[in-house]
Amino acid sequence: MKQKVYITRKLPDEIVDRMREKYEVRMWEEEEIPVPREVLEKEIEQVDGLLCLLTEQMDQPLLKYANNLKVVANMAVGYNNIDVDEARARGVVVTNTPGVLTETTADLTFALLMATARRIPEASEYLRHGKWETWSPMQLTGQDIHGATLGIIGLGRIGEAVARRAKGFDMNVLYHNRSRHHEAEEAQGLQYVEFDELLKESDFVCVLTPLTKETENMIGREQLAKMKKTAILVNTARGGIVNEDALYDALKNNEIWAAGLDVFAKEPVSVKHRLLTLPNLVTLPHIGSASIQTRMKMAEVAAMNMMCVLDGEEAPNKIRE
Repeated sequence: MKQKVYITRKLPDEIVDRMREKYEVRMWEEEEIPVPREVLEKEIEQVDGLLCLLTEQMDQPLLKYANNLKVVANMAVGYNNIDVDEARARGVVVTNTPGVLTETTADLTFALLMATARRIPEASEYLRHGKWETWSPMQLTGQDIHGATLGIIGLGRIGEAVARRAKGFDMNVLYHNRSRHHEAEEAQGLQYVEFDELLKESDFVCVLTPLTKETENMIGREQLAKMKKTAILVNTARGGIVNEDALYDALKNNEIWAAGLDVFAKEPVSVKHRLLTLPNLVTLPHIGSASIQTRMKMAEVAAMNMMCVLDGEEAPNKIRE
């Protein structure tokens, strides 16, 4: 009898067909609409493997419905949507897709940094709405990137990739991390500093750390007050790391110059969210890994992780914390 698999969002046929050769596969057939909670509660009752996205909260109330579940394969690097301790207590392996999206997310991070610094979306709308009537000396002026100081919070794979890009712009790169990366410091000329010093000295602060109990609301009123008035905050990690009420006030009162966000505490973010009323905020709908090649690779890796566990093998990307 074939093992059963459920996929929480429609994936390309080449990924799903590979699984169907070995397992009984069911899938939520929508690309843009998340699977309803009540559907997931029913589907998880009998499946052996589940391939999910960040949109699914794999918490204790949901996992209690799982009678045969062996593996949850998250199609993402982050896994704050999964109660890993509860899963482990039930003998369920949790996996993610690290490494696959490193360079793509670093590209997006630097693109968001540049777009925010040079007011690219604002300038585009300015032209499209017929406001460009003349040239003036200080029209739509932004902040220089070349030669500026970049502070990276969280020097993981993506953080190192962003640092490499920054060096191409002759930026001075500071970083703060739970542990020092001496090899990266030597290879890329990075400088480790304490958290407060990074905030005070950086022209750009990039948040690239995972969302954990320790990093939740890591950037709040106190931290924003330590940044330069000309500083730009960029977050492509997780929304809960930056306190959105504090960020709103800091941007509204020009305590920092601007911010660029690819992530929000609650996603999708409401169009009525007051952050979206601010002209000095550039926003994106969590597209850090959104290149065709990378999303396909993420799906492949998530599927491989799940198949390894179901076949009695060690998953290469098992969460071990």
